[in-house]
Amino acid sequence: MALFEIQNLTYFYPESSLPALEGVDLSVFEGEFLLMVGDSGSGKTTLAKFLAGLLLDFYGGKIGGRAEYRGIDIVGDRRRVPRGEIAMVFQDPEKQLMMTEVEGEIAFGLENLGFTREEMGRRIAEVMAFMGLTAVKDVPTFELSGGIKQKLVISSVLAMQPRVLIFDEPTSQLDPPSAEEILNLIKRINEELGITVILIEQRLERCFHLADRVLLMDGGKALFCGTPREMIKDCPKERFALIPPVCRFFCQLGFSPVPLTVKEGRRVLKEKLGKRSLPADAEGESFFEGSSHKTLYEKRRLMELKNVSFVYPNGRQALEGIDFKIGTGEFVAVLGENGAGKTTLLRIMAGLAVPGWGKVDFHCSKEKRAKNPTFSFPGGAAYLSQNPGDYLIRDTVEEELLFTLKNFGMKDDGIVDYLLKKLELDRCRKANPRDLSGGEQQRAALASVLVLRPSLLLLDEPTRGLDRFLKIELGNFLTGLIDQGVSVVMATHDVEFAARFARRAVIIHGGEKVYDGEAREVFSRSLFYATQIGKLCRGFAEGITTVEEALEVFGPVIFDTVPAKGEQKGRE
Repeated sequence: MALFEIQNLTYFYPESSLPALEGVDLSVFEGEFLLMVGDSGSGKTTLAKFLAGLLLDFYGGKIGGRAEYRGIDIVGDRRRVPRGEIAMVFQDPEKQLMMTEVEGEIAFGLENLGFTREEMGRRIAEVMAFMGLTAVKDVPTFELSGGIKQKLVISSVLAMQPRVLIFDEPTSQLDPPSAEEILNLIKRINEELGITVILIEQRLERCFHLADRVLLMDGGKALFCGTPREMIKDCPKERFALIPPVCRFFCQLGFSPVPLTVKEGRRVLKEKLGKRSLPADAEGESFFEGSSHKTLYEKRRLMELKNVSFVYPNGRQALEGIDFKIGTGEFVAVLGENGAGKTTLLRIMAGLAVPGWGKVDFHCSKEKRAKNPTFSFPGGAAYLSQNPGDYLIRDTVEEELLFTLKNFGMKDDGIVDYLLKKLELDRCRKANPRDLSGGEQQRAALASVLVLRPSLLLLDEPTRGLDRFLKIELGNFLTGLIDQGVSVVMATHDVEFAARFARRAVIIHGGEKVYDGEAREVFSRSLFYATQIGKLCRGFAEGITTVEEALEVFGPVIFDTVPAKGEQKGRE
């Protein structure tokens, strides 16, 4: 018998005429790893909250259909579900941390469940050893890195020994190495402890191969549920872009069975390539577009940081000796591990933090801002932080944008309608921003910043919570701004997005700038910051970062054919 058995589940949020879930049929079995995928706002988080028992108690609304957990009716009699059997971990670990001490945080849930001191001590010791937290047990929780905070949140629910663990994009705020560590821990929890895992994730290249089954959600409906290879075979054409890059590459070439990992893909490339040689122009630097470090700065200078350093009041050195130049119309990706200083750098550039020493020059005079609408925003620089909730204070999305304009004495000349349509928020214009999905909130916050037409746009993890389709729309939109002379500096862990759109990359490590140059070199040659296709092609052809480039090089040589451009575009 299935652990969860759901039939024709339909749910409406309060005061909503559109169903967030519609006719969902799903069975979840004991001990399996279920991966939930789909567009932003497709109903993934709503379904996860329902399975965790949080939806009706915290949101209310109308519900229909049948749903059981171990034979218990969780629609009408959910109080019978034993406490602690189902646990959920959300995107932002900060919102789940309650205590200032590591052991106190793990003990918090156990205390609420009434465990004895002896039992709590044993469980805390076991889970800290399993999760590798013993070395930080005396470190205050607010001083932990993002990855360690997420491990601590997982530990706090794991100590309650749940039967089901539900994760809602647990790696969305983590750098690539930390994200890999969290996903490996989740896999260990599933395989070694036998706990049923339900994972929501947007960056499928990290976890697609880990799942036993994949559930595809769209418009509140469950379109498909099957193994990863079954999804590759049966995925609707319009959702093919959700499949990880390596899988898309081999699938578009008609290869079967499709490799699921870089390891499998490299084995296939080696076997298929054999003694064949790639064209001469596919080797070495052929895919680097030739922008030298010097030519990156040939455009008119917009902002320059000279020997900038910053120390927080607690004595922590966040930045040290940063020299950084931004020209007009540049798209720069700032990379680095959690706590490296990326956010501090953006805040200094936005004028929200004052460097301890060093100088920041913004070469955008008031006269030029008066003559050019691009510079009409006082100060010329706009900053979007990691947390979209910081920007959402009005009752509707439309009011958020109008409120920003009003604050700066600006009139709506059609920019509100333009941004709502461009960011696919038009249907949400009268909705309360706090009722939107995570991806929709991210876009609403971005619109509230873009409405000012800044000359320098500073984005901190702008793709968090966005599906691949919306990322492409966002990237194309930002590229359009760059064509108009706007400069974009983006701190991100999303290497696939950055590789597709950024032309320049800056790596911050320990508060110092350790790389500043051509983005393609980073995304094709790095160990952790390379794209999945970059890792696949390394050693066969250098400088490749995208599926399209890989198809162009390997298709004719290995498979003697390559899909027509129209077919590639359609599947993308």
